[in-house]
Amino acid sequence: MRLSIVSSEPAPPGFELPLRLLLAFRTIIDELHERLAREGHPDVRPMHGFVFQAIGPHGTTAVELGRRLGVSKQAAGKTVEGLEQLGYVERGSDPADARRKVVRLTARGVDCLARSARIFDELRAQWSATLGEEHLRQMEKDLRLLAPGDPFRLDTPRWFGAP
Repeated sequence: MRLSIVSSEPAPPGFELPLRLLLAFRTIIDELHERLAREGHPDVRPMHGFVFQAIGPHGTTAVELGRRLGVSKQAAGKTVEGLEQLGYVERGSDPADARRKVVRLTARGVDCLARSARIFDELRAQWSATLGEEHLRQMEKDLRLLAPGDPFRLDTPRWFGAP
């Protein structure tokens, strides 16, 4: 049973909700990147996480990477080039087809993903300590109801602007 909360305060303006959600997202992502920088990954940027996820554990081609991210092959190639220079990805031949070039995460890229997962768990634990676990779980449940679908939409960078 859900209790309704009646407040004598007027409802906030409609535009505040998306801004608060964005601010909450920024708060988590900014803290993640501050910690990653302290742990040896100062060059990784928020959109790189989407790229790492789109590359996946088995690698992918620049064409497929662009499709997954919702950007052109050229934009994906430029992003791969930058990540390659930083040591997060490498390009190589596909063992099944030498003509195909496959982008794979390096050990540095995998390390960054593993650290990110741990840090996200720690940040969630901090939010749980602040809000209470029951309240946080209810908020997560409510967000799943309001924003159904795949939470791993990799084309989000395109929505903000091409990588």
